[in-house]
Amino acid sequence: MTTAIYWFRNDLRLEDNPSFLQACKSADHLLPVYIHQTNLEQDTAWGFPRMGEHRRVFLDQTLQELRGQLRELGSDLYEVTGDVLHVFEKLKSQIQADLIYCEQIQAPEELEQVALLSAAGFKIHSRWQSSMLDAHSLPFALEEMPDIFTQFRQQVEKRGLRFSVPVDSPKSIPSLPAIEIPSIKAFNSNISSSIGNFFGGEQSAHMHIRQYFERGLPDTYKQTRNELIGMDYSSKFSPWLAQGCCSAGCIAKQLADYEFCYGANDGTYWLWFELLWRDYFRFLHFKYGKRLYNSKGLSRVSSNQFDGENFYQWSSGATGESLIDAGMRELKKTGYLSNRMRQIVASYWIYDMKGDWQAGSAWFEYQLIDYDVYSNQGNWLYIAGKGTDPRGGRPFNVAKQTQDYDRDGIYRQMWLT
Repeated sequence: MTTAIYWFRNDLRLEDNPSFLQACKSADHLLPVYIHQTNLEQDTAWGFPRMGEHRRVFLDQTLQELRGQLRELGSDLYEVTGDVLHVFEKLKSQIQADLIYCEQIQAPEELEQVALLSAAGFKIHSRWQSSMLDAHSLPFALEEMPDIFTQFRQQVEKRGLRFSVPVDSPKSIPSLPAIEIPSIKAFNSNISSSIGNFFGGEQSAHMHIRQYFERGLPDTYKQTRNELIGMDYSSKFSPWLAQGCCSAGCIAKQLADYEFCYGANDGTYWLWFELLWRDYFRFLHFKYGKRLYNSKGLSRVSSNQFDGENFYQWSSGATGESLIDAGMRELKKTGYLSNRMRQIVASYWIYDMKGDWQAGSAWFEYQLIDYDVYSNQGNWLYIAGKGTDPRGGRPFNVAKQTQDYDRDGIYRQMWLT
């Protein structure tokens, strides 16, 4: 009789979760586990932790729903706080299980966790499953992928790749091993009302995606995606994608179905295009790995020095530059910021305030409800000129951005008064 553990990481769903499906088919007893890692609660070098309240509330909502889904299938979720290796060593002694299934995360810290478990004698079955495209279908080895996104996209399109076909949810889950499931103490927060547009969980993800397509919003995506106010100017898929409440493949499949029924257009293409950018940032980790996390990135130029007083002004929305201050206050209040504003405030921090891009990246990790290790790192490297972008950086003219995207001042008035 095989007893295994399924380690839920950033794949908090049952539908289109090939790794979980494999565990269900292979084990006689299966313990689904989620670990709240204590290192995320510790302060970074810049004086704040790595996970803020907005993401924690969304995560707890997601885990609550996942637990309910597992219980409906006769299982449960073993949710615990601690160090990854310590948690699994304790479970190993309790249920005699050294076999762990999980999704593969190609970021340095997550790879190190798996390496430590392997060195401790655990058998790890990890599977790459967070991209829209199947990595094995690409027309190049990931270690030799094109550095430039346009070349990457052109080769993908020439091959006719669109998405990997989603897999169904498991119809049954192996029985739990003999272990007491700990009761979960609710996370206390006063900010849940400010994230009312985003409620965690797989069901909420599917509801949001369904209404987005039913209302025909993909058709206008390209022309509205740079707006700053409201829910409908962009897809807002990112919070659910970041926690793995839904898969990029499922979204791309629904997009293809939508195009089949109503026709393709610039908006539907651009939605797929942005999902491809998401894949691109993921796949770059196979090629460059830890280099993406150095202060110089892939460049030869050192980062700006960190200035605590300047950082406080930027992070709290007190720079005196009204568009920047509005954006940073929206981020702190809601845990969300439009893609356009993310680029503008990042550029201002790096180029106008001469700030350390890694401090800015860490602040986004702390604040964002939709923090994703690949996309956050990739976008900050892109703006800072320390990634693969041939232009070597993306400084934005704040006066022009203000004129282009908040000419009437409504956005600034919303967050500064």
